[in-house]
Amino acid sequence: MKHTILIADDDRDIVRMIEKELKRENFGVLCAYDGKQALEMMESEPVDFLILDVMMPVMDGLEVCRRLGRERNIPVLILSARDREIDRIVGLEIGADDYMTKPFSLNELIARIKAHFRKMSRLEEQLLHKLHAATAINEVITLNEQTYEAFLRGQKLDISFKEFQLLSYFQRNPNRILSREQIYFQVWGNEEGDINTVTVHIKNLRKKFGQDHDFIRTVWGVGYRYTPKADSQ
Repeated sequence: MKHTILIADDDRDIVRMIEKELKRENFGVLCAYDGKQALEMMESEPVDFLILDVMMPVMDGLEVCRRLGRERNIPVLILSARDREIDRIVGLEIGADDYMTKPFSLNELIARIKAHFRKMSRLEEQLLHKLHAATAINEVITLNEQTYEAFLRGQKLDISFKEFQLLSYFQRNPNRILSREQIYFQVWGNEEGDINTVTVHIKNLRKKFGQDHDFIRTVWGVGYRYTPKADSQ
């Protein structure tokens, strides 16, 4: 996907120089020459990255950065003639992601922008991987804790409220070996009954899952272990 970069600087020569190089690297480019114009442009145009000068007319870059921090999440690289350490610190503390001083290396500027997008791409891939992993765990059996309904591959299971509670407890403790005593205490609590009721309810759940889904496994002499995707076809 083509990324769009906004250059906000009142020095038109600098803007033209950066614009030319960014277009050569196949970025989309927008140009603004004061802080107010930059903010207005971001209201009407999709912007993926902002190169921001500090000393601009109408509204300076620091104020633009402050407002962006309150209103939207756009990565900002400050490009400034101010080279004191305190200026860098202030810029970064008010929300900038990077800081370069003028005069600057055009090649380094482009390299930093590319590095940002590579980092964002890796983070997106990691997030997608985590989401896929979470979906994989729950895609076979899903529970609706508001309606006390359970679904096996999207098909509603005909289970009792106590069976739902039992299944919910198992899902909160995947791949853990749980004794019958633990299960009884957590699901039945102080209710009157026999610990053998655990065995009966698990037997009923297994029937409702069917032979193709061995979710609840017996650990002989110990208890049970719930494996969300075990032997799922």
